[in-house]
Formats: sequence, C-alpha cells, structure tokens
Amino acid sequence: MPICIPNNLPAFNTLQNENIFLMTEDRAKSQDIRPLRIAILNLMPTKITTETQLLRLIANTPLQVEITLLRTISHTAKNTSPEHLESFYKTFNDVHHTHFDGLIITGAPVETLPFEEVDYWKELTSIMEWAEDHVFSIFYICWAAQAGLYHHYGINKYAVDCKISGVYRHKVLDRYSKLTRGFDELFLAPHSRYTEIHAEDIHRVPELEILATSEEAGVYLLASRNGKHIFVTGHAEYDADTLRLEYERDRERGLDVPIPCCYFPGDDPSQQPLTSWRAHAHLLFSNWLNFYVYQETPFDLEKLNHKK
Repeated sequence: MPICIPNNLPAFNTLQNENIFLMTEDRAKSQDIRPLRIAILNLMPTKITTETQLLRLIANTPLQVEITLLRTISHTAKNTSPEHLESFYKTFNDVHHTHFDGLIITGAPVETLPFEEVDYWKELTSIMEWAEDHVFSIFYICWAAQAGLYHHYGINKYAVDCKISGVYRHKVLDRYSKLTRGFDELFLAPHSRYTEIHAEDIHRVPELEILATSEEAGVYLLASRNGKHIFVTGHAEYDADTLRLEYERDRERGLDVPIPCCYFPGDDPSQQPLTSWRAHAHLLFSNWLNFYVYQETPFDLEKLNHKK
C-alpha cells in the first residue's frame, strides 16, 4: 500500500525517485475505494496447482481482490475434474459483458505448435480482443506472453536448441519502471520453455519496452508503455518443486531434457530444491496490482478509460 504524505514535503521527490510507493494528499482525498476485480484465464493442465500459485501471490497485498476463474470451452481439460471446473470456473460467454480491473492469462504446454494450430486459438484471440475494451491491464505469463506479443504486435516465437529450464539470473534494465520498483538490480526467476522471443523484434515496436532480461534465458519482462499489456516470459509463480516435477515428467516420457539450471543443490536431482525467487514473485505481482491496476483503474469500470 502507498504511504500518504503532504504534497510539498521535501522528502517527496527523493522518495519518488527511489521508487517508493507514494500517494499525495490530493490523490488520497479524491480516491474511491472498492475491491479490485481480477480474472484469471487458466490455460495450464494442472489448473488447481496453477490457481493456487497465482492466488497466493495476489493475496500478498492489503488490497481486497475479487477473483473470477476462467476456462476455455474449445478445449477439454484432461487433468482437472469436470466438477471442479463447473463449480469454480466461468467461460468467456459468462463474462463477456463484464469489466475487470485486471486479467491474468497463464502459460500453456503448447509452445511448440504454431499459434494458429492451438485448438483454442480463435477463442483466445477473441478474449484478448475483448480485453482491450473490458480490462484495464492484462498480465501474460510464458506462452501467453508469446501469444499476446504475436497477436497484438506480430512478434513471433523461435524454437531453441535445448529446453530453457531452470532458475536464471536477470538484470533490471529500467529501474525507474513502476513494474520493477523495489527489485534488486540482479534477481532470480524460473523459466520452462522450448521457444523464445528475440529482443531485436521487440525493439522494432515503439510501444514496447524491455524491463528485464537474462544472458542465458533471454528477454524476461516487457510491457507496453501505457501499461495495458504486461508480458512475463518465465514463471515467477512456480512453487519450489514445480521444475522438479516437470523434469521428472519429461524424463518419464523419454525426453532428452537438461537438468534444470541452478535449481537442484549441486545439480543433483536427488536433492530437494530451494526457492530463490519467491520475494521477486511477490513484488512483481504486487507492483502490477498496485501501480498498473489499483492506482489507475476508474472506480466505475463501466466508464473504463481504455489504454490504447
């Protein structure tokens, strides 16, 4: 939550330059308060695990948030019971007249397919188009980040020779961005993917800005300059054992995958991995909620001032 201080307090400019979360008296007096409305389009096969991971991060803020879980109707989930989906999830048809402060679109294990060959691609693009007018800020994770960049900006993904899997070191490129407020200049985050996006393709789009990158894993965090679209190519939401479970699953399938980088102690898969990215994950999501949603979205969502 922001600290509220007098407009003319000498410390204001210093703290603002240090990316401290501030609110002026004038802003505080004019601010209406209501719960934030966040939708999560869960494309992951392990839906209960993913929803738990995301809700854990969203809950780590004093803001009151109302969550709507969404699923696609053009793809049948095989790893989640129909009873769970019917009880807790809505479809696009259920919410297409609704406005939300924020939308999170998760990753999905379809990255080796061309986008147009994904069975729910048409439905996903319809949701992304709907979100332009019905959602204030959209947070795309991993494959969804690639899908959003492709759909909105024509930026394609590229196959990599060896799966990018592990916990990688990243450097903040713009420490004055609201999204990276409070980040260490170097921080850790997990990745798990067979494709990547190229920085030179992003640099050709003036509306986009790269905020953090890794020498080994490539571009990690980027956003549209108006804050409408936030793209994260990794998985800050992962639990400590998520990469281990993925590695064991891939090995059982006979896939020749590397041991996740900088993950197991001593690169020994028999050892229990430790979380080294949790603080970054909480900060990433709280910055998005605080600066790109809470501070900007209108009190009356029906009067949403679209970020285009």
